[in-house]
Amino acid sequence: MTDQELIWRIAGGSGDGIDSNSRNFAKALMRSGLDVFTHRHYPSRIRGGHTYVEVRATPDEAESRGDGYNFLLALGDSFARNPQEDAYYGNEELKPLSENLDDLREGGIIVYDSGLIEEEQVEQLDLEARAEENGWHVYPIDLRSIAKEHGREIMRNNAGIGVTAALLDMDLSYYEEIMDENWGEEIRDANIAAIRDAYEQAQEFEHTHDLQMPDHEEPDTQQALVSGSDAIAYGALDAGCRFISGYPMTPWTDVFTIMSQNLHKFGGISEQVEDEIAAAALALGASHAGVKAMSGSSGGGFALMSEPLGLAEMTETPVVLIEAMRAGPSTGMPTKPEQGDLEHVLYTSQGDSARVVLAPGNQEECYEQIRLAFEIAYDYQIPAILVYDQKLQGELRNVDADFFDREPNADPGSVISEEEIEEAAEHHAGKFKRFEYEAGSDKENVSPRSVPGQKGGRYLATGNEHNEAGHISEDPTNRVLQMDRRIDKLQSIRGDLDEEGTQTYHGPDDAEYGVMAWGSHQDTVFEAVDRLNENGHSVKAIGVSDLMPYPVEEVSAFLESVEECLVVEMNATAQFRGLTQKEIGRFGPKLSSLLKYNGNPFEPAEIVEGFESSINGEDLASNDMKYVPAAGD
Repeated sequence: MTDQELIWRIAGGSGDGIDSNSRNFAKALMRSGLDVFTHRHYPSRIRGGHTYVEVRATPDEAESRGDGYNFLLALGDSFARNPQEDAYYGNEELKPLSENLDDLREGGIIVYDSGLIEEEQVEQLDLEARAEENGWHVYPIDLRSIAKEHGREIMRNNAGIGVTAALLDMDLSYYEEIMDENWGEEIRDANIAAIRDAYEQAQEFEHTHDLQMPDHEEPDTQQALVSGSDAIAYGALDAGCRFISGYPMTPWTDVFTIMSQNLHKFGGISEQVEDEIAAAALALGASHAGVKAMSGSSGGGFALMSEPLGLAEMTETPVVLIEAMRAGPSTGMPTKPEQGDLEHVLYTSQGDSARVVLAPGNQEECYEQIRLAFEIAYDYQIPAILVYDQKLQGELRNVDADFFDREPNADPGSVISEEEIEEAAEHHAGKFKRFEYEAGSDKENVSPRSVPGQKGGRYLATGNEHNEAGHISEDPTNRVLQMDRRIDKLQSIRGDLDEEGTQTYHGPDDAEYGVMAWGSHQDTVFEAVDRLNENGHSVKAIGVSDLMPYPVEEVSAFLESVEECLVVEMNATAQFRGLTQKEIGRFGPKLSSLLKYNGNPFEPAEIVEGFESSINGEDLASNDMKYVPAAGD
């Protein structure tokens, strides 16, 4: 957090164009030379309900959402169910203003649409007194009338950009350039007229605030504004994925949509089916036929995939699945982030699990790890699961565009040729030994794989335990040999992952204290670690990406090097800490937990508070988090 930082929050109702408007604003700031990071908060409704997006912009690297914000553009909710104060859900029309004041920093700016939010409603908030107490600068303006004058009411979000630009002395050319790219002439001209009208009216305000645009220069390299969903989809395409099947479910839907919009350009196929059982089964069938395939879902939808997932493990059919976590149990809070599905992803299905589970921590890791998931799945004939959450799904940040300039990988993995099949072992029944005990592949415990249509490659693929040719077998010796071979693949995969170096480290090597994270708040933890070290503490962090097989040696080395370690995660039961203690039990007395599960992701300052409270033995000041001490404390 520095003075050279703008955190702009636009708030309204679902349907008021908040998402597209904030994306364009973030892109304009990125093109001007600032690093940007967005955070999106929205309800589980198609229209109406308080929603907001934060855009953090700084000359330095923007690694996470910031602490609070310093500019509020409150449009009001034009789709409110009931604008009355005593309504069951309160005055929804006013919520984009009333529910955002607690997080506004001292000296911040408030712009609200006086065409929708009436003066008597504002008086109910005692806004004038609160503004004086906090040094806020309040600028009411009738955005609704400006928008209607130039076209439609929905354009008031862009009129708000005009006011923002006037108050911050912002160059509007970058934003108008984006409008030129996105819209036809008639719509573009109407919106630009609304923006310029609002800009001119806002110029008449008395500018008493100190907030300005951060210093910036046009970037030397081309930047891309991407979400975790974008990066996963691009990585899957580059990994050679040519089939996806799915059923829409928030927040998985983004990846499914992006893939569906682009697969046909590469000769691929996308199928929306009737439910998640069919989706996973269809992807499994496509993979069996020789195509790199993917499916996915969220929470309850992924639960339905447990049977096809078990089938993939038993038949050793490679497939990549996505699990986009959201707050549960059951339907839970569909549009809020949580990391409560870890144990579900690790262990769901029948019997002992033989799968790989990866959890990227940011957009770059989303791209790299989905490619890695396909490589492992198709080399080792095993299902690979990428787990992330609603936070990483939707937040945007700028990445060097050439980061994605990688060679595509169409390699089908461990499929053997017809010539190799002729030399391969056959069962006395005349079938190919698809599940050979002594694997002849260059990958340990990986048996040779044929695909339908290859001469001499016939075998049975059954969900029952089977012998080398796939025939059902309940022979005890065969069971042990086949089970051990499937499970032991994880040891070989662990060796490959150790060579890749998939964990991420941050902070001084000789630090006294440690912080562990997994998944989407990894970079938030890293920013907090930087602040802690600036405050005189000695702290380092590890972001763990490999959840199965677990990186025992790497994590052990990290924990051995520190006196205490705080495990930060977004769930109520410390699932990642539990996994770590299961895999490396001797470190239980070193591990404490900082948990948050109210539907909002961590801010860096919260992690700083949690760490300092833990080492000082103090209670947390915030009720939004929970501290769980180490075992025995």
